[in-house]
Amino acid sequence: MQIRFDVPADPGYPGRVAAVLSAVRLRKFTVIGAWLLGLGVAGLALARVAGWGEPLESLYYALIIAGVLSMLYAPWVRFKAKRQSGKYAVEGGYDITDDNIMMTSGSESGGIAWDGVSRVAETPEFWIVYVGRIPATVIPKNLMSAAEAETLRAFMDERGLLPE
Repeated sequence: MQIRFDVPADPGYPGRVAAVLSAVRLRKFTVIGAWLLGLGVAGLALARVAGWGEPLESLYYALIIAGVLSMLYAPWVRFKAKRQSGKYAVEGGYDITDDNIMMTSGSESGGIAWDGVSRVAETPEFWIVYVGRIPATVIPKNLMSAAEAETLRAFMDERGLLPE
């Protein structure tokens, strides 16, 4: 397999990549925030019903505030990443073979061996490549031809990288 394609210097592309990767990396903050918020609301309601007084109510208010802030952290980071990434728009490209994924962006280049890839998740625009539990890079589906995308999909499916 040999797939090569270019990435144009589109100012919106780095922002879309940053949004996808940060959404995956920051999902845990939303879950933790929801738990803290729920615990705070339940504790506050129980403290008011049981009449435990002010000292415990302030603890539950703190849990509620921490939960809301934790839930707002991920969208804030995504917004900031999208806003700042436009200045990183440079031409680049991908060279995907049976052995590795080579990426170039401006004067920088790097690669990931397929042997190190643990799984690949799919979004409408990208394949998210994981090394271990960490989302390492993305492969843009819309920048390659339909035949190349199908070839790559078959290759990843053959290696058991795509979810069932």
